[in-house]
Amino acid sequence: MNRRIAIRNMALILGSAAVLPSCLGDKNNSKPIVELKHLQLNGDEQQLVANLAETILPKTDTPGAKDLNLHLFAFKMIDDCMNKQQQDDFKAGLKAFADAADAKYKKSFNDCTVAERTAFVNEAEKDIKDKAKDDAKMLTFYQTVKQQTVFGYTTSQYFMTKQVVYELVPGRYNAMYPAAKKEAV
Repeated sequence: MNRRIAIRNMALILGSAAVLPSCLGDKNNSKPIVELKHLQLNGDEQQLVANLAETILPKTDTPGAKDLNLHLFAFKMIDDCMNKQQQDDFKAGLKAFADAADAKYKKSFNDCTVAERTAFVNEAEKDIKDKAKDDAKMLTFYQTVKQQTVFGYTTSQYFMTKQVVYELVPGRYNAMYPAAKKEAV
């Protein structure tokens, strides 16, 4: 047997063995999607925020929140721009949100259907308008995710290039613009 072929095959086998565990995935999804400096969230919590962002800004004929990775934008903004107390409130609100969804549907928010998620978010919106004080942390969490999702969308490359037609100031010069004639008085 040719020594070069044997070495190449051995390298392929060892490389495959090293990569195989990451391909199989984690069944309980507890590993974080993205590593953050200050805010510590597990994979389920990060997936909940991703699903909430997708519920707030669903995919239609335009990309949704998951397509634009707006949940990652929200994580980065919360991790970098909020102080420790606000981050702790965010985590407490996330837990309250997850517990409320679990209590209502007897399953996690991540396992709910799109219709159930939408109904739950609409209920949270109604609570915000009614200024319910009993779920203050949950509503603060929801408002934070909603604000960051909308902010991320309106500042995304997709929105700024495909949705907003940007034209430098003062704009185009149109010398052939028809002017209305003023009638003599």
